[in-house]
Amino acid sequence: MFAIQVTLFLLICVLLALTVFFSFRSRREQDAAKRGLFAARMNICMGFMLILIAVTQIFFFSESSFRRIFGTILVLIGVFNVFAGIRNHGHFNRLLR
Repeated sequence: MFAIQVTLFLLICVLLALTVFFSFRSRREQDAAKRGLFAARMNICMGFMLILIAVTQIFFFSESSFRRIFGTILVLIGVFNVFAGIRNHGHFNRLLR
């Protein structure tokens, strides 16, 4: 159980670093298509990070209704970010070709 928690924590940290990296890249990029591509990658990383945070809140801490509600909200936001990021990534990727 401890190994799963550590692995999830490390994945959350990696996804946080990627989110910050793509955020800086998207804000500094001059080309609009590349800016959108980096923003889409940022949304995908942020979505997966939110889903992993929700999983840790729901399954690895004490049972409370607040944690369940918070985890459910994070899952919904995370799934939306992943979906929007994948959709935008495809759109901006086609623009760059």
